[in-house]
Parts: sequence; C-alpha cells; structure tokens
Amino acid sequence: MTIDRIPVSGGLLAVETFTGSTEPVLVVHGVSSQRMLWGWLRAAAPHLTLVAPDLRGRGDSVDVTGPSSLTQHADDLAAVVDSLGLDAVHVCGMSMGAFVAVEFAARYSSRVKSLVLVDGGVPVGPPAGLTRENVAAVFEDRIARTQQRWNNTDDYVEYLVSTSLPLLDPADPLLRHYAEHDLVDGSVRLSSAAVVSDATDVFFGDSRFQELTMPIRFLHAQWSVGADSPPMYSPHDIDALDLTSVRPLMGLDHAGTIMTSVGAAAVGSMIDEAVRSE
Repeated sequence: MTIDRIPVSGGLLAVETFTGSTEPVLVVHGVSSQRMLWGWLRAAAPHLTLVAPDLRGRGDSVDVTGPSSLTQHADDLAAVVDSLGLDAVHVCGMSMGAFVAVEFAARYSSRVKSLVLVDGGVPVGPPAGLTRENVAAVFEDRIARTQQRWNNTDDYVEYLVSTSLPLLDPADPLLRHYAEHDLVDGSVRLSSAAVVSDATDVFFGDSRFQELTMPIRFLHAQWSVGADSPPMYSPHDIDALDLTSVRPLMGLDHAGTIMTSVGAAAVGSMIDEAVRSE
C-alpha cells in the first residue's frame, strides 16, 4: 500500500492505495468517517485495488481548509485521479460518499466507468424532523465526539458503538483500527463544520442523479441505525428505481453495509460485477 498527499484547494488530501490484482477502484467514505472504513472491504476482497482518500475535514486530510460540499469533494476526487494518472475509474461510495460519487460522476462523467452506491447516492427526502436549521442537532453524536478528549481507544470505540454503530462488535480489530485512525493525542480528527455542511448538501442540495448514464449498482440496508429502525430507503423508494442492479442487505443497518464481513463481502461482489462487466 502507498499513501500520497495530493494538492487540492486548501491543502493536501491524503490518499491511500491498497494494491490488489484489479484495476483501481476509487472508494469514498461517509460524512463522519475516513478511509479506514474500507478495512472490512479490504479483508473481504483483498484482490481489489482500492484508492481510498480521507476526504477534506477528516482523518489525515482534516487540516485541508475551505468550505466543504459535494461539489468540492467531487473536484477533490478529480484532482486525485489526475494526480495518480488514472483515466477513468469505477467508483464506490458509501452513505454521504455515495452522494459525492454521484456528483463526481455528473461533473466528470468521462472519468467514471460505473458507480457502486452503498446505502446512499440515490436521491431521498430528509428524515422526519430534519430541517436545514437543525442538521447540527441531528448529527449531535458525530459532533460531540470532536468536543471531548478520549483517554484511550477502548473508550472511543465504546462511544461509537453506543451511538451510531450499535450492531457492531466492540472487539472487532478492524473497528479498533478504524477508531485509531480517527484519534491523534486523544482528539478526533473530524471537522464538525464539514459534517454539518456536507449533511445539509446531501439532504437539501440539488441532486444530479438523473443526469447519469453509466451503469449504477445499488446496495441498501434493511435498517438505518440498529435493528428494526426505519431504513434510509423505503420499499417505495426502491420499487421506483431502474438501475443496473439493486441488492437489499437484510439483517444489516446503515453502518453494517460496509463495516461487517457480510456487508463488505456483498459490496466486494458488486464491485467485481462492475469490473467484469466493463
């Protein structure tokens, strides 16, 4: 694996490449996440070559300055593929990262061979009670983690599981590795301003999804956060889709679509299908 520091507006974006036997697949993490999100996919499908940036305001890219938005992330991804000398790539995005992938594909359609969208990217109305004015309150658990000092990784993992990752195993070494990448000197490397700005863009911005013409494969969770919670995408939303492939991930919530061996294996299979079908 290699780590590159790629110039973008406001600083240097950290991008890690995990080398496998396939052509490169650009993978884009979610709103409060970072590139170690793809550790489960790497474990489930080590043959995949993954190009994994820390988006601005997260992880090793936390100090990249300037406003954060889906458009800005898309421009950052264009800088990534240019800097790495890639012509066109398959792109997989999870959650907010799927919406970034859609924006990237719309702005730079010649650079995207196909999309694999994991519980995101497909236009959806805001959850009940969410308004432009209260986005910060709804994402309070993500923001709260940035406002306290964590004495050790175990405490931080327990916090993650008790808030946004209730179905994950605190003893999972991949989850610990993920958490360790968040922390430096007891502080979480996550910009709360970027979280609020990007979440607002996801739910209240203008989607360019209908402009896309490349193959689109979509995986969606049975639940949102925890067992029996309402899913992000309703059956009505799913029935209205006309995509290359749509796969439900039963028994998994939003995080579990990629942060479990079962979810990661399903995503890896979908990426394999996209690469083989080129």
